[in-house]
Amino acid sequence: MEASSHSAPPGEALGQSENFLAFQEALSRAAKVDRPVLFIGERGTGKELAAARLHYLSSRWGEPLVALNCAALAPSLIESELFGHEAGAFTGAGQRRLGRFETAHQGTLFLDEIGNIPLTVQEKILRTVEYGSFERVGGSRPVEVDVRIVGATNADLPAMAREGRFKQDLLDRLSFEVLTLPPLRERRGDALVLAEHFAQRMAVEMGWSVAPEFSPAAREQLAAHPWPGNVRQLKNVVERAVYRSGGREIFSFDFDPFASPFSSLPAGEGPRETPPAESPPAASPLPFKQAVADYERRLLQQALTAARFNQRQAAELLGLTYHQLRGLLRKHGPLDSF
Repeated sequence: MEASSHSAPPGEALGQSENFLAFQEALSRAAKVDRPVLFIGERGTGKELAAARLHYLSSRWGEPLVALNCAALAPSLIESELFGHEAGAFTGAGQRRLGRFETAHQGTLFLDEIGNIPLTVQEKILRTVEYGSFERVGGSRPVEVDVRIVGATNADLPAMAREGRFKQDLLDRLSFEVLTLPPLRERRGDALVLAEHFAQRMAVEMGWSVAPEFSPAAREQLAAHPWPGNVRQLKNVVERAVYRSGGREIFSFDFDPFASPFSSLPAGEGPRETPPAESPPAASPLPFKQAVADYERRLLQQALTAARFNQRQAAELLGLTYHQLRGLLRKHGPLDSF
């Protein structure tokens, strides 16, 4: 959905890192001053959650919080979505429709991806901020509103203003306070805190009484990953691992769901041509037990490679139980030999 309205407090923001706590403290201070705020952050850092927290910590907490994702609408529709329209204003406008500014009256209007708003609409927003009134599309009577605007973007708005793609006057009015959300890679230790929270929630969704634990290796994976998709990516990775685990311990995480577990060729190699059949060597045949052992080792190697050395997944690929696979690994030597 490109627009939404909230009437319940947001979910709890989780973290214990110094960067995260400093951001939350700055957010709490800004919430108490009834002025516009801009959130700057990468995708997946939780800008909408931060805007909701700002609203519910402010004096407007009992009034509507209305959100509009400006990137999800065609530029020609944004003005009508924000300011509404009168009946007959354009083809298909059969009746009056209230815009987001009116819906958010006395509350907070959150404009996500604010850099996508056309210049003509930016001018109308500026006049609304300055004078507290506007006219609906196709209308001539002023509509008075009292709205706190909170914007969010991952674009460089000052650079856009210098290039003439964003009105400098509007940027000045909206940037009373600018808060930058720290990316997850700069929130040392928070990935594990969030991962355990998401695992618990996913376990409840799966109907389990206890969430699967993370092995030491899995915890190291979480801490070492750069998280280009931030918290949104972390949530997907953890939830996928929980559901695939079947309630058992999680030994590793799959960061790329598009990678095929059945691809055994090294990167960059295409299919090899099948060599022509050769006559059996004249030498004495390989002992039967050694041939079987070599074949088992090749199968184990292929399955472990396909499963990225997740032994439970490798066992499933081979049609074995986890304990059967472990027995074969002990039989054929240490894991490092595969």
